[in-house]
Amino acid sequence: MNASQAAMNRFLASVEKRAFAMTRIAGSNTEDALDIVQNSMLQLVEKYAHKPEEEWAPLFYRILKNRTTDFYRRSARQNRLFTFMLSARNQDNEVVDASEMHAGRASDEPENRSSLDAASQALNASLAQLPPRQCQAFLLRTWEGLSVDDTAKAMNCSAGSVKTHYFRAVHALRKRLGAHWS
Repeated sequence: MNASQAAMNRFLASVEKRAFAMTRIAGSNTEDALDIVQNSMLQLVEKYAHKPEEEWAPLFYRILKNRTTDFYRRSARQNRLFTFMLSARNQDNEVVDASEMHAGRASDEPENRSSLDAASQALNASLAQLPPRQCQAFLLRTWEGLSVDDTAKAMNCSAGSVKTHYFRAVHALRKRLGAHWS
């Protein structure tokens, strides 16, 4: 293994868990999130390993964003086609959206969770409610620590757009999480 391959392996190992968490927050289930992250990593290695190491993070997160967007577009098309199959009947024989019966919703959580767990859950839920561009800007700037310019490269937009998305995300999160993070 040459030095470039070793550097790429270190980079991928350093972003793997955070990329998975970002993808899960965006609403993917575990298996889909793993596939999206793995495909993003593979594309980075195949197409951009020759680029300078300092360019890998913005490139990787742009690829991850595009893969995630593609996944949701495909899912939305499939969901529109099969919406009629996603209903069920409750005990009173009323039609209920199957998504309302999904286990693991915040309202199904035990009430005796620690305050840290509750705050973490609230953060994840609030991040999932943000518009995709705001969520991405927040995660890249806060979790990944990317600069405004690198975030702009990753998101394929201007630095001003990044600042706007980030500001709106922070404002929305403060409003939603005030009780948990005051």
